[in-house]
Amino acid sequence: MASKEGGMAFSRKSYKLTSDAERSRVTGIVHEKLLSDYLHRVFASPDQGPAAATSRKPLNFQNLPEHLDQLLHVDKEEEESQEQVEGRLGPSTVVLDHTGGFEGLLLVDDDLLGVIGHSNFGTIRSTTCVYKGKWIYEVLISSQGLMQIGWCTINCRFNQEEGVGDTHNSYAYDGNRVRKWNVTTTNYGKAWAAGDIVSCLIDLDEGTLSFSLNGVSLGTAFENLSRGLGMAYFPAISLSFKESVAFNFGSRPLRYPVAGYRPLQDPPSASLVRAQRLLGCFRAVLSVELDPVEGRLVEKKSSEWQLQGQPTILLTLAHIFHHFASLLCEVYVVEAVLMSFLLGVVEAGPPEQAQTVVHHVLDLLWLFMEDYEVQDCLKQLMMSLLRLYRFSPIVPDLSLQIHYLRLTIAILSHEKSRKFLLSNVLFDVLRSIVFFYIKSPLRVEEAGLQELIPTTWWPHRSPREGKEEVREETSEERLRRRAYERGCQRLKKRIEVVEELQVQILKLLLNNKDDNGGEASRYIFLTKFRKFLQENASGRGNTPMLCPPEYMVCFLHRLISALRFYWDEYKASNPRTSLSEEAYVPPQIFYNGKVDYFDLQRLGGLLSHLRKTLKDDLASKANILIDPLELQATTMDDLDEDEEPAPAAAQVPRTAAVSLMTPRRPLSASEKVKVRTLSAEQRTREDIEGSQWNEGLLVGRPPEEPEQPLTENSLLEVLDGAVMMYNLSVHQQLGKMVGVSDDVNEYAMALRDTEDKLRRCPKRRKDILAELSKSQKVFSEKLDHLSRRLAWVHAAVYSQEKMQDIYWLLRVCLRTIEHGDRTGSLFAFMPEFYLSVAINSYSALKNYFGPVHSMEELPGYEETLTRLAAILAKHFADTRIVGTDIRDSLMQALASYVCYPNSLRAVERIPEEQRIAMVRNLLAPYEQRPWAQTNWILVRLWRGCGFGYRYTRLPHLLKTKPEDANLPSLQKPCPSTLLQQHMADLLREGPDVAPSFLNSVLNQLNWAFSEFIGMIQEIQQAAERLERNYVDSRQLKVCATCFDLSVSLLRVLEMTITLVPEIFLDWARPTSEMLLRRLAQLLNQVLNRVTAERNLFDRVVTLRLPGLESVDHYPILVAVTGILVRLLVHGPASGTERATSVLLADPCFQLRSISYLLGQPEPPAPGTALPAPDRKHFSLQSYTDYISVEELAQVEQMLAHLTSASAQAAAASLPTSEEDLCPICYAHPISAVFQPCGHKSCKACIDQHLMNNKDCFFCKATIVSVEDWDKAAHASATSSAA
Repeated sequence: MASKEGGMAFSRKSYKLTSDAERSRVTGIVHEKLLSDYLHRVFASPDQGPAAATSRKPLNFQNLPEHLDQLLHVDKEEEESQEQVEGRLGPSTVVLDHTGGFEGLLLVDDDLLGVIGHSNFGTIRSTTCVYKGKWIYEVLISSQGLMQIGWCTINCRFNQEEGVGDTHNSYAYDGNRVRKWNVTTTNYGKAWAAGDIVSCLIDLDEGTLSFSLNGVSLGTAFENLSRGLGMAYFPAISLSFKESVAFNFGSRPLRYPVAGYRPLQDPPSASLVRAQRLLGCFRAVLSVELDPVEGRLVEKKSSEWQLQGQPTILLTLAHIFHHFASLLCEVYVVEAVLMSFLLGVVEAGPPEQAQTVVHHVLDLLWLFMEDYEVQDCLKQLMMSLLRLYRFSPIVPDLSLQIHYLRLTIAILSHEKSRKFLLSNVLFDVLRSIVFFYIKSPLRVEEAGLQELIPTTWWPHRSPREGKEEVREETSEERLRRRAYERGCQRLKKRIEVVEELQVQILKLLLNNKDDNGGEASRYIFLTKFRKFLQENASGRGNTPMLCPPEYMVCFLHRLISALRFYWDEYKASNPRTSLSEEAYVPPQIFYNGKVDYFDLQRLGGLLSHLRKTLKDDLASKANILIDPLELQATTMDDLDEDEEPAPAAAQVPRTAAVSLMTPRRPLSASEKVKVRTLSAEQRTREDIEGSQWNEGLLVGRPPEEPEQPLTENSLLEVLDGAVMMYNLSVHQQLGKMVGVSDDVNEYAMALRDTEDKLRRCPKRRKDILAELSKSQKVFSEKLDHLSRRLAWVHAAVYSQEKMQDIYWLLRVCLRTIEHGDRTGSLFAFMPEFYLSVAINSYSALKNYFGPVHSMEELPGYEETLTRLAAILAKHFADTRIVGTDIRDSLMQALASYVCYPNSLRAVERIPEEQRIAMVRNLLAPYEQRPWAQTNWILVRLWRGCGFGYRYTRLPHLLKTKPEDANLPSLQKPCPSTLLQQHMADLLREGPDVAPSFLNSVLNQLNWAFSEFIGMIQEIQQAAERLERNYVDSRQLKVCATCFDLSVSLLRVLEMTITLVPEIFLDWARPTSEMLLRRLAQLLNQVLNRVTAERNLFDRVVTLRLPGLESVDHYPILVAVTGILVRLLVHGPASGTERATSVLLADPCFQLRSISYLLGQPEPPAPGTALPAPDRKHFSLQSYTDYISVEELAQVEQMLAHLTSASAQAAAASLPTSEEDLCPICYAHPISAVFQPCGHKSCKACIDQHLMNNKDCFFCKATIVSVEDWDKAAHASATSSAA
């Protein structure tokens, strides 16, 4: 091995002490006295004082080994005393008993110290027990769920329901529920969090048991423990599914030792003594320098020491490491000695000096120790460092985290050590993502947030939509808010120091300039990073393998910072490339196979399917030929294809990555590049970055893509991984962290309500005042705690910088989708998660980062909204996208987009042809696609324009519960007249657009309302049963959904009639009469079901069942009224006449249903009881806040018109024989005959039937044509023929 320090290389074998002859030759390097003084200075005995300096024996390299053996000598009695300790039984090395001391299914780590619950409530104990003395062990809490930690005897019997503390002679502390357990349970201790350390202490001399949390005693938990013959206690734990901990019985230094208590496993005292003495010798070498010219020793700072090749120093170090090497392979010694020394170096001086000393140490380790020894030492060092960082307590200045991160940076900035750790440890052995996480404090007091943020504040306004209450801020509140914001800024600056150190770590891992004598760090990182992504993408059912989402959020932000740094750095030296602000992932990465996407779904389906169906497009557009092995048949169906199977000897393992058979000259336009399968680990730098005639990751560039590169190809792969990370778990975690803000709002509302009650409460009711004051104090203390936690969350998760990261990621996805869309059919190769991230990141920016930060403040906000609108408008009905889930997501995103004024204006800003195409897709027939979401979109374009359709909260709920702030609210109406006009133009455009669209709307309305009626019948029957029963909440939810769908479909019909009334009223159109008759039929059915007094609908509404709050007369009757008013009042005279005749001709029409709208009740039938005098009747006149005077006048005009028309129709109607009625509806006379079968019905029935089916009602023969049929004309024709 070699060291590059100081520009010189030293081979280890040059300094190996092989013989006495060699030793004698090197003693003349310096003066013998100077050498003796130097060696005595370095290898000073611990008991050597100044008086012994004159009488000491001269030292040289001949007698140094003997002197060193004496220096490192440890009494054998001391070593043997460790093996036999009174009060302890079992092996000296204490681990978890994975052979017989467990119950349930558990996953135990390789070191037998970590455990993960894999069953309901698994239990495991250690291999060693104690019966006398004072003992301690520590548990590192990795997850904060349900666990019971403590002690048990060998006679305790556990199962999947009862664990440690649930039986006699077992005792446990549960920080999840903050209780202690010994058969019974009582409150005890504090709540624990992931990253805490629980110390379990047992005193068998006094018979007591206690616990500590992060070194703070929780007090005595149990007394009078059973002791005596046969009573020995084992450390034990019971934990529920997915919970995980790690034990430290003494194999590593205790983090929080307690005086008088002994760890179950004794430390290696002899090794520690030797290691400390050798470390002292090593320190002396670093602090003393030989001056042969002056013949004296010179004291120097360790940071100024240089390895310059002096043989005396090298031989001295060789003697030290000859003994030190074996000790540095012990876990305890590494953490207690080497780690402490390095941390001391980091804490003592500035980062540059500390880094220099750490580099010297690492150089010497690699020089004087065998490779396997250094590698084992570095592995243990990083494991200890990560454990210390993860389980360090949160202190106000975050000094502990800062020191650990600085040491990590110092180690990783050493090139050789970095490459070894990156290749073998950071992602393989350790969960190194922990280094990028900043633990959130669960206990505000211990984190020092009270001192950092002495003044708390919270919003004093309702955060709910639709409630306009915004109280003006008082001067006192303004002062509190400003003081709180200053405290938040102080906290943020401290967190930013840690974040900057974490970014420095990633910059080291992404370094691609350190390829001297091997692969650069960045390419090692890429391989490990891809494997990390694969584990988290493919192992979603295997929770222990997954990276916790809170870690992933921090890792993503740090990765984006480091990525953008290198991206812009490359731009500075290569002006033709792009800035990180213009970053995107080129589309060829998705189809050339150079990047592994595992089994993630593509927009067009499975990758194997796309490669077969689009292989011609790949060849013509991207000059790519898929290797025949990639197209080899994998199913029996595929074997029928005309593919020549490749020879078996040529087969290679199938993976998702493909490499290039690299040509060594430029490709002509007609030449193709053949690609073949290659595992990600086999990729070289050339496979990624490319070479003179090889584009690397960017092979297969489509003609739509620019020729100049964006940046280094490796950074494109990192960017792609960052997008994937957001999709895996970051978005869900961002939404989860909003819970703290929600808790603040809920407690703030509760506090305001309590203060209002205090003001209203009479002073004579002192008992009530006392209770209210107590509640006020509880809420205030909780708000103080939550507001400080919220400050931490805003600084660490929702800061302005984090918002800009998510915004940058959104813009990256938008550009990537736009570039992919230009490739035509090859767009199908894009992974689905790019569209998901575009949708979800916008949702996060809009919903999670406010109100502290607003998306409107971001640069290019309106342009970004417009680009996202264009993508949603185009791709929600894109035939290249086949996945049901992603199509639903696009539809829901578009539905949400048109709800808000800013985003709706963005939809209106996209090019006209794209808007028209979007509306055309919305008007396509509803069959075979998610019609409900489409209908919501159309309804939201209309809200605010319909009859009585301007409310933000359901009016009937506000009338019954005006003060209930938990009522469901709706977004304020923001209709789009521009998109409505597009809809009107398209419905007028062709003869088939309007009929097919309206036929599907009417079909779905018929289905939705019928389902709703069927469900409320079941609900009513269940409610009327005498025995106690409960209606399924899912059934109530489905029932309410069907009702809401019915209302929304009616609103779409109202919009259609308003915009294009001629579709129903212009009977010159072939389908107008049929559509109008169907519409009248459905309207009459809805009115009859809803308006009848004391009927099914009325009774279910009266029940006011939870889940059916939206079900009431108002929403549905107002929608029906809007349609009738448009038909009968606003239309032209001829249209009104036609609509009136069709409505009255329907046999279901009842004038009393129209009268019901204005509060005119149905007269009681003969023989029935009169209604209760205090019964309130529904009337539109009761909702004057939501229905204008003009609208009410139109309803009265409609009622008068129908009253007059129905009286005239009754006087003019003639009786009709039953034989002449349509045998389908029995409502209209026969007016059509089918050819060729000759069966008859009315025109309305056959026209409606032919919209969906071409077979005859009766004989199932195919109908070729339909002819008019008149009975009188037919009879005269028959008689003439006779």
